[in-house]
Amino acid sequence: MKILDIPQSGKRGLNVSQNGRYGQISRAFVIPANPQTPAQMSVRAILTRVSARWRSLEESERAAWRAAASGVQSASRLGSGPLTGQQLFNKNNLTLSKFGQDQVDAPPARPMFPDLAPQGLVITNAGGAVTLKLTCLGDPGENTIVRGSKAVSQGFEKFNDFRVLGTCPAAVGGSADITNLYTARYGVPPVGTKVFVRVNQFVNGWEDVPLTFAAVVPAAA
Repeated sequence: MKILDIPQSGKRGLNVSQNGRYGQISRAFVIPANPQTPAQMSVRAILTRVSARWRSLEESERAAWRAAASGVQSASRLGSGPLTGQQLFNKNNLTLSKFGQDQVDAPPARPMFPDLAPQGLVITNAGGAVTLKLTCLGDPGENTIVRGSKAVSQGFEKFNDFRVLGTCPAAVGGSADITNLYTARYGVPPVGTKVFVRVNQFVNGWEDVPLTFAAVVPAAA
């Protein structure tokens, strides 16, 4: 329920506080479901390996990560602050491992990202065959991450629950076909629902600011 109180976030006793769309929210603490899906277990296994690698570093190497992290701000909930060295190490190496690249022991320099190739989402329905494509200004390369949402009511203006679908396929004729990436995770989206897709790039474990696109699944043409 919505409450009037000082800004707060997190669990306290049997209550959880968080920011909602219309202000401060307090709700009863509920142990979240733990489906242990293959994707979930894969990420946990990677994080276990990354954490073990952090412990194996020399102290001078950990100091280098702490220095690099001091200039990296966390995502803001109740105010942003710098990451710890281990948080930056985990963040970069988790991204690298997830997409089949080698982990690093030294913090890579923050890159200058090229312009993002995908610029929109187009969904078509040709005789019942639903296709999802990202319109692209150029080649998305091998390091463009595609995240997707489950199909939701088209009344949603925005959506924030995304899962990694994979890396963006090569563009053909100005479009990258992400149908297989999406349906492998969520199945074919029903007619009349809305699909949200979030896209960004990663270089040496660093990720740039994502763009979010949405489109409604049309009736069969």
